[in-house]
Amino acid sequence: MNRERLLERFLQYVAIDSTADETQTKYPSSDGQLEVGRLLAEQLKALGADEVSQDQYGLVTALIPGEPNSPTVALNSHVDTSPETSGANIRPQVIADYPGGDIQLPNGSLTITTRENPELDHLVGATLITSDGTTLLGGDDKAGIAVIMELAHHLREHPDIQHAPVRILFTCDEEIGHGVDH
Repeated sequence: MNRERLLERFLQYVAIDSTADETQTKYPSSDGQLEVGRLLAEQLKALGADEVSQDQYGLVTALIPGEPNSPTVALNSHVDTSPETSGANIRPQVIADYPGGDIQLPNGSLTITTRENPELDHLVGATLITSDGTTLLGGDDKAGIAVIMELAHHLREHPDIQHAPVRILFTCDEEIGHGVDH
């Protein structure tokens, strides 16, 4: 898979505010979820995926054809983000080749410490992505979306890779308990 393209996809997806709104009765509960879905459907069509659609509920489905008579693999992610913190105006911080130690968030008032997050010690040299500390990042589940889209792209770029058919599904309103309503 192409790591640079994966990062670009993730940053593109988190830039769209798709915060679920539990006060709404409509599905999906926010227009941003429809916007993310439209973008994903367009990108899947551009990749040459089959059976690409976005239905009246915002659900996006597609097929990456594979070996005939193989069991189908399903990949699912959700386009909404948690309503617990703002998902608008997300300003990601990309830390390439993380040197270790505490991470000061750009807003200046928050620090991700190794004392509270000892798993950081195992990520030295990795690329880390955080928000600036004023919003959520939207990694749940836009990271899942980016990985699925990059895998679809990779499989379409490399038709020599044998694989089962891959069904893709992106749902809405998972964060507020309505992800599988439709």
